[in-house]
Amino acid sequence: MPQTAATHTFRHLKTVHILKNLATKPVDLTVEGVLSSERIERYCAQSSEFKLLYGTERVTDDVLQALKELAHEARLVEKMEAMQRGDVVNKIEGYPSESRMVLHTAMRDFFMHPNEGDNAKKAAKAEKKECDKLKDFMAKIDAQGKFTTLIQIGIGGSDLGPRALSVAMHAFRKPGRQVHFISNVDPDDASGILQQIDPKRTLVVVVSKSGTTLETLTNEELVRSRFKQAGCKPEEHFISVTGEKSPMDNPSRYLASFYMWDYIGGRYSVTSMVGAVALTFALGYDQFMNILKGAHEMDRLALNPDIHVNLPLLGAMLGIWNRNFLHYQTVAILPYSQALLRFTAHLQQCNMESNGKRIDKKGNPVDFDTGPVIWGEPGTNGQHSFYQLIHQGTNVVPVEFIGFRESQYQEDLNIQGTTSQEKLLSNLFAQSIALAKGQKNDNPNKVFPGNRPNQILLAKRLDPFTLGALMSYYENKIAFQGFCWNINSFDQEGVQLGKVLANKIIDHFKSKRQGKKSEKFPEAEAMLRHLETL
Repeated sequence: MPQTAATHTFRHLKTVHILKNLATKPVDLTVEGVLSSERIERYCAQSSEFKLLYGTERVTDDVLQALKELAHEARLVEKMEAMQRGDVVNKIEGYPSESRMVLHTAMRDFFMHPNEGDNAKKAAKAEKKECDKLKDFMAKIDAQGKFTTLIQIGIGGSDLGPRALSVAMHAFRKPGRQVHFISNVDPDDASGILQQIDPKRTLVVVVSKSGTTLETLTNEELVRSRFKQAGCKPEEHFISVTGEKSPMDNPSRYLASFYMWDYIGGRYSVTSMVGAVALTFALGYDQFMNILKGAHEMDRLALNPDIHVNLPLLGAMLGIWNRNFLHYQTVAILPYSQALLRFTAHLQQCNMESNGKRIDKKGNPVDFDTGPVIWGEPGTNGQHSFYQLIHQGTNVVPVEFIGFRESQYQEDLNIQGTTSQEKLLSNLFAQSIALAKGQKNDNPNKVFPGNRPNQILLAKRLDPFTLGALMSYYENKIAFQGFCWNINSFDQEGVQLGKVLANKIIDHFKSKRQGKKSEKFPEAEAMLRHLETL
């Protein structure tokens, strides 16, 4: 029996059946004249700093209208409003769950026009207090002139987002500032970074909401020992970003502590103190504020009911079309910007940890596809690596290109009639057209089947404001897709089982070293015996 949009299962939505019928005969982009200049001009949406070109997607006016109706039927903008005002949306009804608000958007709302919801206002006010603390702290650090390097220790969302944004903003760093990241419990990760730094001139930011993250605390102790060996007092170099009153909220061990909140999921935390400390150190407070302003502007656009203005909603619905109706399993995100070297890795976590779910918000198994596999690397490097499969492989891979009209450093040279940036953009546009149109040829080895859907997100230049907006675009796009599937995009139970079993094996190692017996774990013990034969 069909359910209402409030408690819908995706398959029961009326518009889903319309889209299923349309998907039986998607537009053929390889037919001469279909991918016309008129189509490319018309299938374009522009908001804020960005243009989204989607004429190379396998959509028609009928498909776009149906996707618009699906977004309305599933009440996606209403759900976004609920999230941003601080309703409890991180929950599974009828089962124990985190049962939390989701207010990463409030972390970039405090300096503009706070949302109407009391919860969002309180969250914005709390974050403003932390930002004020950070501004004063960094002013003192700058005045001292002692520290030139910062290491951030964290894992998952405490690493991927901050690292991606830090790498992306290297062109805007303050002179003489360096930022490094340690995440993997593999000791070689920490050792490799520690060989590059002078402890006496280095700050260390340790990030863990609970203050108990195994990998992070292990790496912290390893780094602390190295600082002591160098004659440094760790409490004069180490900063914590953690939950208030956690074990890491300890002034005897840390030079300063900044707080993060339980309503901020790790993968959505980069605009909180999780990313703020390192980015402010590297870029300065004003440039970090510009990142927040860009993110805030895109957050506001995500509340616009017009799908042609609401770029995250349009991007989400194009993704729903590819995933649920054309049944493509993966998405390649390919930025034509070397600065976005680590950005796809951040989006991989943000998307796959959010929407890699097999139950709906009532705990029922879903009977449709949810989040796709996300992967990619910057172009043009990827063209000489995996594009072969994208063009001529047996699996169709939708592509999301990201490009910028201008380079960051704006240091370029006219070589053989064009600049490097023009060559970069020429490759981007050529790949988009080639994937869509394909190529006919009498030689089967030179046949390109085409109809490989793709879209291009374009902006003028990758600066702090644009980066914040780009990050927010993807965060909101991911949330919209989760709302459409009626799954919980804000928990991550899938990482817990491995943690529990790993702790049992760690206890086995510890007991063996101490000559004690540990809890029986036959499968793991069989694997560990293989270590002894190496």
